[in-house]
Amino acid sequence: MYLIGIDIGGTKCAVSLGKRAADGGVRLLHRCESRPTAGRAPMELLAELCADARECMARAPQRPSAAGISCGGPLDSRRGVILSPPNLVGWDEIPAAACISEALGIPARLCNDANACALAEWKLGAGRGCRSMIFLTFGTGLGAGLILDGRLYEGASDMAGEAGHIRLADCGPAGYGKSGSFEGFCSGGGIAQLAETMARERLQRGEKPPLCPSLSELSTLTAAKVGRAAEAGDELALAIMTACGRRLGQGLSILIDLLNPERIVIGSIFARSQNELWPAARAVIERETLPAARAACEVVPAGLTESVGDLAALTVASYHLETTEGSIAE
Repeated sequence: MYLIGIDIGGTKCAVSLGKRAADGGVRLLHRCESRPTAGRAPMELLAELCADARECMARAPQRPSAAGISCGGPLDSRRGVILSPPNLVGWDEIPAAACISEALGIPARLCNDANACALAEWKLGAGRGCRSMIFLTFGTGLGAGLILDGRLYEGASDMAGEAGHIRLADCGPAGYGKSGSFEGFCSGGGIAQLAETMARERLQRGEKPPLCPSLSELSTLTAAKVGRAAEAGDELALAIMTACGRRLGQGLSILIDLLNPERIVIGSIFARSQNELWPAARAVIERETLPAARAACEVVPAGLTESVGDLAALTVASYHLETTEGSIAE
């Protein structure tokens, strides 16, 4: 069974062709060249993505059975409508699933990108074999995809898994419009904010840390820069990652006690900086969680890397063909 995947991101979009395996997994067969998102009208870009999808369909030995669409929220997956994602300016009430289904003549399903990645990690990556797992993005922002009792859980209004909005402290780095939030502490932007605060404190004490020896360099601090420095043993960078790791442990403890998952899979920054983040996170988890819940849960880095967006979109199509009769737009 062949499938079409459409990954809509804030920077770029891409269309792929895949094949569904007997176990519900997918294999990437072809990927069209990415298209830039910025400055494009939604319907114009969707039309171009549909043209790419038709190219993929022509490559398939038989007609693809469905299309999966992965896109940042908020969205209404049941209606297949993109509502107004902050990283997609002008994408307000866009009926993406219906437009793509009509253009291609096959069913289409829209899914939040964190949920789509959760499905991909569950079927193909670090979550294989689990019936209950949580996927955390930990990149530009922090969101969760929930696989509970062998099914994707999206909630009453597609808002399940918005873990980044949980407040972990009364004040702190801002994320998801809230100071001290899980996303504020555990995201690329949050780590940069934390780094600026901690570097400024040292500079004001008269220190000149190698990571940021002057006030003029505060604006150059990024999560990537901090991560590289921490890996090289920089003392301030390690302190920043330890502070982030403690908050990660705090947030994970809430999820472990609340949902009792078998596995928590964490992507992006955690996958790259596990050695620097995990010791502090683990210490908090061991102190804060219920012993039985903690013993049942394994925390691991994501298994899928470069092609995760393509595989996520393809897995959306595969999963909903398999489990959700009548929920795919036709």
